[in-house]
Amino acid sequence: MIRTLILIVGAVAIFVGLQSVFTVNEREQALVLQFGEPVRAVNSPTNPDPGLHFKAPFINDVLIFEKRNVEFDMRPEEIQASDQVRLVVDAFLRYRIVDPLRFYQTVRNEAGAELRLRSIMDDSLRGVIASIPSQDVISGQRAALMERVQSAVEVQVANQNLGIEVIDVRILRADLPQQIADRVFQRMRSEREQEAARIRAEGDQQATEIRADADRQATIIEAEARAEAERIRGEGDAQRNAIYAAAYNRDTEFFAFYRSMQSYELAVQEGTPIVIPPDSEFFAYFSEQGGQ
Repeated sequence: MIRTLILIVGAVAIFVGLQSVFTVNEREQALVLQFGEPVRAVNSPTNPDPGLHFKAPFINDVLIFEKRNVEFDMRPEEIQASDQVRLVVDAFLRYRIVDPLRFYQTVRNEAGAELRLRSIMDDSLRGVIASIPSQDVISGQRAALMERVQSAVEVQVANQNLGIEVIDVRILRADLPQQIADRVFQRMRSEREQEAARIRAEGDQQATEIRADADRQATIIEAEARAEAERIRGEGDAQRNAIYAAAYNRDTEFFAFYRSMQSYELAVQEGTPIVIPPDSEFFAYFSEQGGQ
């Protein structure tokens, strides 16, 4: 009986002892509650103290919070830009709990923080995107846009004093809804086809002008070349006639003989019958036996 009582007392003591201690590692921070009211923070950023800690059993409760950065993703939302174009925006946020007491008092836990931050993010995204055109959101100033959204979120978080610090805000995607994107794509394709047709037409016109100019220049060059050839040929004929005239004036008989020999060479071919009167001047040199 006494042994059993000792065992019971020992078990109760062990149970009470276990209920009197708790452990917080370096990645966590804790808040000690007494009858639901927070009394102290353990291993907070302002008072780092990881390890084994004591509490009043059955009176104190311990809530564990993440000391590292916490991240959550926003659901994709349709937001209207300043040019009345609706965009599908997907973003996420990272934050860190810097004051567990204030964090517990305002949002209770991470689920409550996510609800509050989701509302702040949605309000900040809509406020910033509504002030700029959709083209800047889709393709232009994404870094500047995220900085503006983060600044807006930080201001609201600071005003509400949630006990957290915003680490980063990122926009993962900012695109047109699928139906609008298809219409925009078709319009862009039509515009590009019109632009391509215009460029081809201008190219064809320029090609026609270049070919016409080339043909004109070729005609002019050919005409000038023919004129130059005729001039040179005329000068050659004039020089030839002058040479013939000089030769004829020097020895008229020899010139007549030479021209006759050239005529014989051209006219008299083997097997070619020639019918002329015997007294024809063409064969005058054949009829003179003395060769005079």
